[in-house]
Amino acid sequence: MKNFKKILYTGGIFASLWVLNSCQSDITSLNEDPKHPSSVPSGNLLATSMFQGFYYMYTGSVNYNNYRFFTQQWTETTYTQETNYNLTTRDQPANHFERMYVYVLAPLEQAKKDLPSEINADPEIIENKLMTLEIASIFVWENIVDTFGNVPYKEALKAENIKSPKYDDAKTIYIDLISRLDAAISKIHVAKTGYSEDLVYKGDMNKWLKLANSIKLRLAINLADVDPVKSKAVAESAINGGVINSNADSYSLKFDGNTFTNPLFDDLVASGRSDFLPSNVIVNPMNAKSDPRRAVYFTLKDGMYEGGVYGTLNTFADFSHINPASLGGNAPANLLSYTEVLFLKAEAAARGYNIGETAESLYAAAVTASMVENGVSATNIATYIAANPYNASNWKQSIGYEGWVAMWNNPFAAWNFVRRLDNPVLKAPPSSYIGGVPYRMPYSSKEYVVNNANVTSAANAIGGDKATTKLFWDKN
Repeated sequence: MKNFKKILYTGGIFASLWVLNSCQSDITSLNEDPKHPSSVPSGNLLATSMFQGFYYMYTGSVNYNNYRFFTQQWTETTYTQETNYNLTTRDQPANHFERMYVYVLAPLEQAKKDLPSEINADPEIIENKLMTLEIASIFVWENIVDTFGNVPYKEALKAENIKSPKYDDAKTIYIDLISRLDAAISKIHVAKTGYSEDLVYKGDMNKWLKLANSIKLRLAINLADVDPVKSKAVAESAINGGVINSNADSYSLKFDGNTFTNPLFDDLVASGRSDFLPSNVIVNPMNAKSDPRRAVYFTLKDGMYEGGVYGTLNTFADFSHINPASLGGNAPANLLSYTEVLFLKAEAAARGYNIGETAESLYAAAVTASMVENGVSATNIATYIAANPYNASNWKQSIGYEGWVAMWNNPFAAWNFVRRLDNPVLKAPPSSYIGGVPYRMPYSSKEYVVNNANVTSAANAIGGDKATTKLFWDKN
């Protein structure tokens, strides 16, 4: 029996990504180099990365990203530290940093290196596979930058030569990601396939093309307040290039419930625990608007929808619960949806960008898409939109609130809407550890041990390594 454990290092993180086991009984095993294993097929690396990325961006665990608490849509029954933004006891910043770099980005980078050596007669399919890896990587990079701010980028994932990578300016990373997307878009061959191991699109390159333009649109809209000229040009280019235009195109992973299990099932069902509730911060305004999505998001408590008080200790039995329909082991995780894209387009139109549609019509389309996604009838949709029309004089409130509600089960996207549009206005919980609400996640504590000079420099550059420090694009 031979065990090989591949170790990757990035910015002070060691992690075991996979273990290859093989039993050898013949003499040919003596010719094997025990220090250099056979390479893992790039398609397997893609699948591993995609599962890890979806799992740890979507999770509700108190040990990882805590996005569901940052948006105040969930509250707790057993603890109150996480809803009050204690990010040190469980070291969520270090855990998320490690997951994204080591478990998600590193396999994609390795796949890029391995792909050229794999046998395939069609160079266009090889290029499609490479562009799939590239777009998947860029999606993760956006998550990292929009979670932490300045991060290791150019020198990251180069453990062979660089042990202490420098932190790059977040806006500079944004501009480079847009350039990388443009390059990837130009190289996609939509008439050919990509990876059969692709867990989301099954190698459909037309859908990867739409995803690339949709990521580009999200980056562009985030730039709107700090670089409106660049934002406008990039957003218009993305929309003209073709963004996600149906639920079938959404970047959504349907877990199989066996090999790949939905993290909410693990967090709320398989664990046998009753730690989380929908919070009053989202339930109360949805009640006030008689929002028909409540029946899909929450359960009834004594004939009503009642959320637990955010940031305080709640008794599980006394409140509505998260609807079990979203907690199945094979329930999907939707990380960039058709609904989100419509809200981004509505925001682009509200900002005066030339996209061929009005903000009012796109707002209605976005709300409709969210309702349809949640099984709401056409009659109830029309009633809701009539009672809650687009407000052109306060479009940030209209789009911000409705985007936040629609992203109930995509907390990272919800956090972006809240930070960018300052709507809804979230208040600091009663015992906030950070003296406010979080606009970013602090840097990994491990970085201060193994990459101290670079992380300290980054902290100074952004105005302090605090959860209350705003990202470069979140200034208004």
